[in-house]
Amino acid sequence: MNAMDVASPTLPQRVRERTKSGSLRDFGIVFAFAVLFVALSVSSPAFLTTTNLVNMASQSAALGIVACGATLVFIAGGFDLSVGATYGLAGVIAAQVALNVDVVTGLLAGVACGVLVGLINGVVITAGRINAFVATLATSTVVTGIALVLSNGALISVTDERFTVLGQGKILGVPYAVIVFACVVILAGVVLHRMTWGRYLFAVGGNSEAAMLSGLRVNVLRASTYVVGGALAGLAGILAASRVGTGLANAGGNTLVLNAIAAVAVGGTSILGGSGAMWRTVVGIFMLAMIQNGSNLLHISVTYQSVIFGLVLLIAVATDAWSRRRTR
Repeated sequence: MNAMDVASPTLPQRVRERTKSGSLRDFGIVFAFAVLFVALSVSSPAFLTTTNLVNMASQSAALGIVACGATLVFIAGGFDLSVGATYGLAGVIAAQVALNVDVVTGLLAGVACGVLVGLINGVVITAGRINAFVATLATSTVVTGIALVLSNGALISVTDERFTVLGQGKILGVPYAVIVFACVVILAGVVLHRMTWGRYLFAVGGNSEAAMLSGLRVNVLRASTYVVGGALAGLAGILAASRVGTGLANAGGNTLVLNAIAAVAVGGTSILGGSGAMWRTVVGIFMLAMIQNGSNLLHISVTYQSVIFGLVLLIAVATDAWSRRRTR
């Protein structure tokens, strides 16, 4: 037996290490979520009430829909900073078309706007071979500018009650926004884990060169995630506009983008691509929602909320990096 044999781990050891690191990344967030849920339930009697939980879910619906799209983009090895701008533009277009044409047409136009922005991002990044971070940062600026021009920098209010049904309506006490969010999560989860397209995304994000050598159309697959992500950002934008009855160019801004990325990362989806799951993104969304909601209920300063938010995100990213090194 030589020194190399002694130093190298055996196959069973390597399997155990991969399983341990994967379990930490997959289920560590579930444990943290459960601990925080119990702690807030004990600390604040108002937390574990139907009204508070429904409000928290309703307020998280638009962000959650954006995060679902971001999950697909990240899994395929992409990055998108334009979803906040798309969110704002979709609301502006939906409101304007609703005022001048028809409410239903306006809502559909908002989603179509998201599809168009996503398609442009996908083509620029894949065919143009431009870095995703730089490309989507540029398109974000352009899209925000277009939204400001269309709205003249002002709110676009829609008085038609049909426009606010999607954002304010309820069925059996459950807001339509929450139902739409749940449908998006279920559909995206099925597509990602049960359909060929979803499995191809994991292959592309995990090793694009190997995927290309296997015959996969890497650029088309990666571009398609930007289209879906843009469509979902548009859907979230019209939900937000419907909720307040107005379209606003800066409705999303940088905060929405950062929160969506944070939710995806906290949920355990790697920002480097190749791994992730919709259910983990949902856990990440509600983890962040609980931090904000619990802080408000316990009267914790907004400054400290930012500190807690940043620490949670840092721990999530560090855990992903550590688990990837262990896996390799």
